[in-house]
Amino acid sequence: MHVVASFKSPSSASHPRTTLAMALRSVFWAAFIATPVLLAPTIARAQTQPAGATGETDAADVTTLSTVIVTGAAYSDLPEAYAGGQVARGGTLGILGVQDVMDTPFSVTNYTAQTIRDEQARTLADVVVNDSSVRMQTSTGSFSEDFQIRGFTVPSGDVGLNGLYGLTSSNRMPAALMERIEVLKGPGTLMYGISPTGSVGGNINIITKRAGDTPLTRLTTTYESKSVLGTQLDVGRRFGDDNQWGIRVNAQYKNGETSLDNGRQEFGLGALALDYRSPKLRWSLDAYSQRENIDNFRAQNGFRPGIPYIPSAPSGHRAIYSGADLTVFDSTVATRLEYDVTDRLMVYGAAGYRYGGSEQDFPQARTVNGVDEHGNFRVTNSWYDAYSRNKTGEIGARANFETFGVKHLLTLSGSILKLEAGSFYLSSDESTDSNIYDPVPLIPMSGHRGTPSKNSETELTSFALTDTLSFANDRILITGGLRRQNVKLDNFNTAGSVTSSYDESAISPLAGFVVRPLENVSLYGNFTSGLTRGGTAPATAANAGEVFAPYKSKQYEAGVKVDWGSVLTTASVFQIDRPSAITDPTTNVYSYDGEQRNRGLELSAVGEITPGLRVMASATFFDAKLQHTAGGVNDGKRAPGVPKRTYNLGVDWDLPWVPGMSVNARAIYTASMPYDANNSLTLPSWTRYDIGARYRTKVMGKQVTFRANVENLFNENYWLSSSALLTVATAAAPRTVLLSAEIEF
Repeated sequence: MHVVASFKSPSSASHPRTTLAMALRSVFWAAFIATPVLLAPTIARAQTQPAGATGETDAADVTTLSTVIVTGAAYSDLPEAYAGGQVARGGTLGILGVQDVMDTPFSVTNYTAQTIRDEQARTLADVVVNDSSVRMQTSTGSFSEDFQIRGFTVPSGDVGLNGLYGLTSSNRMPAALMERIEVLKGPGTLMYGISPTGSVGGNINIITKRAGDTPLTRLTTTYESKSVLGTQLDVGRRFGDDNQWGIRVNAQYKNGETSLDNGRQEFGLGALALDYRSPKLRWSLDAYSQRENIDNFRAQNGFRPGIPYIPSAPSGHRAIYSGADLTVFDSTVATRLEYDVTDRLMVYGAAGYRYGGSEQDFPQARTVNGVDEHGNFRVTNSWYDAYSRNKTGEIGARANFETFGVKHLLTLSGSILKLEAGSFYLSSDESTDSNIYDPVPLIPMSGHRGTPSKNSETELTSFALTDTLSFANDRILITGGLRRQNVKLDNFNTAGSVTSSYDESAISPLAGFVVRPLENVSLYGNFTSGLTRGGTAPATAANAGEVFAPYKSKQYEAGVKVDWGSVLTTASVFQIDRPSAITDPTTNVYSYDGEQRNRGLELSAVGEITPGLRVMASATFFDAKLQHTAGGVNDGKRAPGVPKRTYNLGVDWDLPWVPGMSVNARAIYTASMPYDANNSLTLPSWTRYDIGARYRTKVMGKQVTFRANVENLFNENYWLSSSALLTVATAAAPRTVLLSAEIEF
């Protein structure tokens, strides 16, 4: 194996539609274009008008908040919901603790439990797609859920759980255990440390459910087309003289036929959360276990080099690799302890352990056997079983004090993440011809299915120091920090011998500022440096197993946030430079080929335009280019998998003439994008429309909520692009109906 043992730092076909469908499309985009116009007349009213009822919670009541430097618990007290209840006023930022969104020198979004429930989210992916800067790279029912933030891939395994990496599934995370979903755009290395694969586009952090002061027993029955039926139980209680002890239990089971031909899913989840709180001490423990069995999962497809164009996406009902089965499993336990030594000093510690893996049929149809312009391909079946065993821990202290009239929030922390990964791979000697529109069954595998053996051990350690200075009556905040990180990696062969290794260190800086010229206006900017452990060429690449050294990325960002009272608007510009790694579709060689520079403009508005009318609207414009490529062959070409523009518009309306009734609609647009580095192939643009309704009432004195959602309303067929390790595409899921009935005892 070859290892470069040094850190790299980058240098500077349309389908006919019905008249009704076309009319509804026009209404959606007319509303999107009109949103800024609609907001303008409400600005004056929004500054003095209290928020109306959100339809589900009173937590969204608006109050005027002054700038506060938080020194208390990092994760036990979550900020209240913003007007409309769909997002929160703030969230956690790793080492920086809890931050109000207006005091944060970053672009962040914090989705609430209300959003998760009202959208009938099944997994994390169903929620984060509400932001135009976040896109799914794989479809519902695929092997895993990979995200794209600001044009860079964030695999499912890079998602944090209560501020710790390495504890989430490498495949997908169930929404049933989530209280909040926090999305940070841009490298989060300084705040959270290196993620398992070193994502630089952004960070996603899950906050798990905790028992509230009000006893909760919630039973929900669900339906998902084709015929997946499910039940979820959510129970929370607090005990003790001062309600200091809490327990929250979530259990979920669903089973039935999926929207794929001859597809079936069986899923089970159990989650337990315990916590203790006193004036000085806070403790929590989380444990969850999930298992999912899928017959026919959604395939990732490679396209044949040299074809003139990419064929139209097949129906989302087609099982392109007919007969492929998948089993995934995860078990995690984590704990956190926080103690206030004094009013100005808090110490904390956290630790966690996860074991998970997958067993799957792993059909291959890439490079010369990939899909051609007519949809033909030649597929070889294989087995690919994998496991991962992760251990993580963090300790730290946070203090506030003043020097010469300047307030300080000083934090010191140390963290460690140990990752062990293993796999078993066996490919068939037989292959068969097939077509994406009319697939034939896979040739069943034969032979001995061995046990996965250890492939690698990784140890990520770091020490971080940050200081946030506040002065000018808390209208100016300056944050600076350094994180020194060490990446140690050993790769093993099947005999257990080390085949390659490296042990490298680097420092990641952070500089950020917030200026509040007005109480409701924040001007912010930041410079951050992300660190990514070197990748390993995938098993299907010509140089399979080749290990690459860690590398650095850089982000520059500036923006303005305006809180109009019930609507929060944000505008930001950014640039991220990162060495680019791809599997060349012609040579099938995985390598770092130059640098990818993503520039962008982000616009967003979220909140409650008028009482009962909620909105989440955003638009992102990308200029993503390749630079310094080998021989300059692809210099100036568009980065593969990154569109020029993306739009989101979501509205949720409480019908004034039907008490308890709410309707919602969402449109998601993604422009066309290059499929490969030389821009010879293009994936077409796509638009997805979703609609929904819910009705809240009381039955025999109990609160009952009925929900209905339809995703991909017009049953659009389109490709989703992924270029994390392999340049592939996934056919999107078809029209999907989600129904649920929820009762609280």
